[in-house]
Amino acid sequence: MENTWLIASIWMALALGASLISIRIGLSVALAEILMGVIGGNFLNLHTAPWIDFLASFGAVLLTFLAGAEIDPESLRKNLKQSVSIGVLSFLVPFIGAWLLAYFVVGWDMQAAQIAGIALSTTSVAVVYAVMVETGLSETNLGKLILAACFITDLGTVLALGILFAHFDIRMIIFIGVTIPILWLLPKIAPGIIHRWGQRVSEPAIKFFLLCLFVLAWLANASGSEAVLPAYLIGLVAAGVFIKDKTVLHKMRTVAFAVLTPFYFLKAGMLISLPAVIAGFILVITFLALKIATKFIGVWPLTRIFRMTMREGNYMTLLMSTGLTFGSISALFGLTNHIIDQNQYTILVTVVIGSAVVPTLIAQQWFQPRAIQEQSIETNEIK
Repeated sequence: MENTWLIASIWMALALGASLISIRIGLSVALAEILMGVIGGNFLNLHTAPWIDFLASFGAVLLTFLAGAEIDPESLRKNLKQSVSIGVLSFLVPFIGAWLLAYFVVGWDMQAAQIAGIALSTTSVAVVYAVMVETGLSETNLGKLILAACFITDLGTVLALGILFAHFDIRMIIFIGVTIPILWLLPKIAPGIIHRWGQRVSEPAIKFFLLCLFVLAWLANASGSEAVLPAYLIGLVAAGVFIKDKTVLHKMRTVAFAVLTPFYFLKAGMLISLPAVIAGFILVITFLALKIATKFIGVWPLTRIFRMTMREGNYMTLLMSTGLTFGSISALFGLTNHIIDQNQYTILVTVVIGSAVVPTLIAQQWFQPRAIQEQSIETNEIK
């Protein structure tokens, strides 16, 4: 029997290694953890366990909540035109492109092609948010615009998955019936909870938000949906509260990035099977190229219309080309419901995870906004 503490030690060693690599070469820590996961899964024969799966899922839920909570409602209203325009086309153009390619060229059936379209239309909230926080862009107008556009893109993914494949039964009605009142009440009662309990050592305010996340995650899962879907909405409705007091938010972010998200990103990397990638290499490259190309077709012209600099436009488009959380969820939904088979799932997940790596790497290495580069130079000078 494998020792749980030994397994935890190995996983945390990989996470620590990823952090050190990230600091050393200036790579996003999320990307470094994914790459370490690829090494662990393919060369160290590491695999997940039920408790790791839960921590990874918890990390995805909490990270998605934090991403929603970082969206400044005032900034969203101010940049509503840009956010909606970029977000809608960021979803719609790749969705149609991947759907048509899978159906007419690759020869998948209609529903499998629709799953491909949904999985490859997403933008990774997890990756983008991790990059925004790490670079400090989450506090800038550009970072807030990117996060808002991500929200619109993934909202399109959720709606497409729900409209095309959801089963509306009593469990879905209960889920919706509980979610709406919680979303309505949360911004009304959260300020009082944070004011009264936010500084307590036992952190009841954090536990309150975790309780909301757990309850809606349970109901979403029971209804055949995914736990991360309501988390984004909870974060979004609570964002206005955290604008006034970010202490609780920063504490939750610390817990997420130190303990939970390493399991999520490492597991994502372990899902990449190098033999499967080699066997379906041409199809993987084709789908990945299509996703990035259609993201550029949909997003990049709008960055010029909205008068972003060339560097900012390229940076935003590349980050909008990433995929991970919702893309993997969509592919897993298709596999679980027998819409796609194991080979199709492997191809889609490999493309999704590849899209988390390739565009992020290009964006971070060659198209970082000037503010990040200047900040990095100042930091090195201080050292």
